Amino acid sequence: MSAASCLLSEDQFRCSICLDVFTDPVTTPCGHNFCKTCIAQHWKDNFPYQCPLCNKVFYTRPELHINTFISEMVAQFRHEAQQKVSSSSSEQQAAKPGEVPCDVCTRTKLKALKSCLMCLASYCHTHLEPHLSASRLKRHQLIDPEKNLEGRMCMKHDKPLELFCKNDQTCVCMLCSVKDHKTREFVTLKEECEGKKAELRKTEAEIQQMVQKRRLKIEEIKESVKMSKDAADREKAEGVQVFTALKKSLRRNFNEVIKQIKDKQETTEKQAEGFIKDLEQEITELMKRSSEVEQLSRSKDHLHLLQSFSSLKAAPPPKDWTEVTVHPPSYEGTVVRALDQLKKTLNEEFEELFEADLKRIQQYAVDVTLDPDTANPQLILSDDGKQVHCGDEEKNLPDNPERFSKGVLGNQSFSSGRFYFEVQVKEKTKLILGVATESVSRKEVITVNPENGYWTVALHKNINVAFDDPPVRLSLQSDPEKVGVFVDYEEGLVSFYDVGDAALIYSFTGCSFTEKLHPFFSPEVNDGGENSAPLIICPINQSV
Repeated sequence: MSAASCLLSEDQFRCSICLDVFTDPVTTPCGHNFCKTCIAQHWKDNFPYQCPLCNKVFYTRPELHINTFISEMVAQFRHEAQQKVSSSSSEQQAAKPGEVPCDVCTRTKLKALKSCLMCLASYCHTHLEPHLSASRLKRHQLIDPEKNLEGRMCMKHDKPLELFCKNDQTCVCMLCSVKDHKTREFVTLKEECEGKKAELRKTEAEIQQMVQKRRLKIEEIKESVKMSKDAADREKAEGVQVFTALKKSLRRNFNEVIKQIKDKQETTEKQAEGFIKDLEQEITELMKRSSEVEQLSRSKDHLHLLQSFSSLKAAPPPKDWTEVTVHPPSYEGTVVRALDQLKKTLNEEFEELFEADLKRIQQYAVDVTLDPDTANPQLILSDDGKQVHCGDEEKNLPDNPERFSKGVLGNQSFSSGRFYFEVQVKEKTKLILGVATESVSRKEVITVNPENGYWTVALHKNINVAFDDPPVRLSLQSDPEKVGVFVDYEEGLVSFYDVGDAALIYSFTGCSFTEKLHPFFSPEVNDGGENSAPLIICPINQSV
């Protein structure tokens, strides 16, 4: 029987009336097989009696007998199916919290394997078997286990949600399409899902593109951090080198000062020791002579006394120490002179440092030209946009919104990073130089300070000022001939350098930039020709 079942299909033993595996199969006189109950019910309401398959007519109801062969085959199929179910059931697990349980299990609720949209129930492997074997149940739509199966039903008509209304963008049942959405456009859920999946694929591609951009941004940020760390390491190494050299210089000068003081003190002590030694030697000799004089004065030998008296009187007179003194050395000025020497040494080292610093800053040099549309009508610009000076009369120019009542901007603007430019100010008696935001007031007479969007210095022959808040009076060694302007946008730094002396003039620190910055130039009035020299934007000399 087992061998036979391997050659036969279960579908060959299904009743054509109930479409399920035979139950008590019987055979009609025409040779066809049906479930005993199915054929009896079929013939109950129909006369004459007719075969459901070949339509043969029987005017007398045939006597039906159980087909033992088919019964044995069906029993074998059921037994094998039961074994499969039992084997699968033993491998199943009870539903855990959060998992969908089987709706049919009465004791331990096993984990559901599928949910049926037609039955609105979820089944474990055992109770799912009818949906996999029965023809009428095979037509049911099975999905992955779903908790909220009621949510897949129309709340109004209690029918499955099978269509999608494109107008209302909602899922509806068949009755909704007939009764409530007559003039709407409908598609199947599958068709709409395909469209939505296409949109999701497009969205996924866009998301992946955004992810890639952000990964690139991460790499960019990491590279910036690495560059920052490398720069910081170089700066720290240079700082260690510089301050180590300064420390050595300070220690060397300190040791020299101490040695000078110590040498003077030792010379004084040696001189004093010599005097003391001579005095102690004379005291010893005088004590000896005093003893001889005392003994002689006590002598009762008159002849001896008279003979010795002459020799005592003839002894050399002692040294006159009245004018002998030990003068304490003068230490005044020793430290001052050492500090003066140290200052000269440090100044030389500072100059080397500033030169190195300026060389590093010059690598951020940009090509700046003057913007004629922003120039005050009294200013005269060169054709190449590199020079500006103040004329005697105002030119007849359009009073456009960009034009300044004082000064002129550079064409170039910067909203990130670092930039540097140099301006020749030789022979100028007055000038204002720096950077300004794009939105500064251009018509009003205002103070060119950070509060009003300016970071500038004013260089005059007698008074040099950084227009900070409050203004800072600058003390310069000499009038600069060329001024360098350096800006670090993110760091909030604006620094001015005397290029010739490689010296820092002034730095605005802790600035908060939120918009574009432009170079700003104001050559000031020419004072009858005394201040007629132009401001000249210079090419950067990297050999400084």
